Amino acid sequence: MYRKNLNKKNNVKTNQGFSLLELMVVIVILGILASMIVPNLMGSTERANMQKAVSDITTLETSLSMYKMDNYNYPSTEQGLDALVTETDVEPLPRRFPEDGYVKRLPNDPWGNEYQLLNPGEHSKVDVFSMGPDGEAATDDDIGNWNLGDFQ
Repeated sequence: MYRKNLNKKNNVKTNQGFSLLELMVVIVILGILASMIVPNLMGSTERANMQKAVSDITTLETSLSMYKMDNYNYPSTEQGLDALVTETDVEPLPRRFPEDGYVKRLPNDPWGNEYQLLNPGEHSKVDVFSMGPDGEAATDDDIGNWNLGDFQ
């Protein structure tokens, strides 16, 4: 009988739960881990956004080259990149335009803005670019066909 009472006392002690000190230690450890992991995840997101913009701009450049081969010139700034999706009625009119266009739809950049076209470009014959995270043109964070190597 003495052993039965001893087991009951031990059972009571093991069912009490965590002390406040133990909980505080666990919270501190989780905070330290989060402070090390979150910055790495944030950096990965930014790099992924940059790589998506580079990929989109490269694809748009290829489509613009096909447009130029068919029509002997690039779309004007006024026509914009929409000239790759639907046949434009703004001069100069394209001589040949495929039934499905050169791209099915224009992507937005990773920050939700439209890609831009300048013809003639400031940096190359024709500039295709994202205005970057700040959404403003002609700032240091623009990603364009003239600086793609900086982001690869």
